[in-house]
Amino acid sequence: MTTIPETMKAAVLMGSNQLEIKEVPTPKPGPMEVLLKVASCACCSTDVALMDKPFLGQPPYGDFIPGHEYAGTVAALGETVDEFKVGDRVAVEAHLGCMRCKNCRVGNYTACLNYGTEKHRANGMTANGGFAQYVINNINTVYSLPDHIDFDEASLITNLGCVLYGFQTVGGYVAGDHVVVIGPGPLGLISAQVAKAFGAEKVYLIGTRASRLNVGAETGADRVINVHEEDPLEIILKETKGIGADLVVESSGAKDAPMTAIKMLKPMGKILLLGIPHEPVLVDFEDLLMKNKSIHTVRGEGWANVARAVSLLGSGKVTLKPYVTHSFPLDDISKAFKTFVERIGGAVKVVVKPNK
Repeated sequence: MTTIPETMKAAVLMGSNQLEIKEVPTPKPGPMEVLLKVASCACCSTDVALMDKPFLGQPPYGDFIPGHEYAGTVAALGETVDEFKVGDRVAVEAHLGCMRCKNCRVGNYTACLNYGTEKHRANGMTANGGFAQYVINNINTVYSLPDHIDFDEASLITNLGCVLYGFQTVGGYVAGDHVVVIGPGPLGLISAQVAKAFGAEKVYLIGTRASRLNVGAETGADRVINVHEEDPLEIILKETKGIGADLVVESSGAKDAPMTAIKMLKPMGKILLLGIPHEPVLVDFEDLLMKNKSIHTVRGEGWANVARAVSLLGSGKVTLKPYVTHSFPLDDISKAFKTFVERIGGAVKVVVKPNK
């Protein structure tokens, strides 16, 4: 039987952009909860943002452990839990919600009406997360992991779940469609691969960094467009015979990207916003309305799409391995985030391994 230590190492947010490795009490699972031993936890741009400026409902400095993209093994079971057993390999999703508001009750828990209150829970955002040796998860946020999926790859399953949630939101399959992805970050790279797996006729990936575009070309994109060398709008319109793309996935968060997406979209086409602009953007509503174009937004990995992500990854139709470029032990978490933010060595996703 696995012995659970009374204390554990964790990266605690002590102030703005100030992570410190601390020895803290190991949490104990309650009813409907499991204690997970974290194998890998990936760095995310959301972590970067909330470490710089606290999100709504974020625990106070000195009491908060970030990290919402992780995988590991079940170390202990809470009361009533019979869905898992100790030793099970699992992936997770961050969002639980409150399980009691109208949105949560109908499955829209990533848009919980109690977000930011004591009723709400999202690991690594409003509750402690995975940059620690152990973490508590509600069983509704835990998914069994096939043995052939390693933990580093599994830590990115939340990203895949978010992309699948987006594709479901815009209406499902894209077989035969022309799909444009703006921004070859992790979500953009995964979006290009998912679009191809779903049968897109042609997938275009637009970006500014050749190294990222090359990764995209290797994992699903049919045509990569470097904006420093070519005009994306001109290429999309030419290759679609002036009609425009069926779907544009905007994952860069750039201020001018939503307008670019609108211009390259066909009448009745759809835009999926995955990137988050942190300032107001210009939108041509006349173009949207006159041509029946629509914009869809998603937050997180809603509608249990992490389960679909595990299935898709397990089947081999999608791979996340090429996106895991660097790994660090927990003691080097500051170096891990520096590598991620500054894209040192072509970094795409950087994982931290708390128990190494």
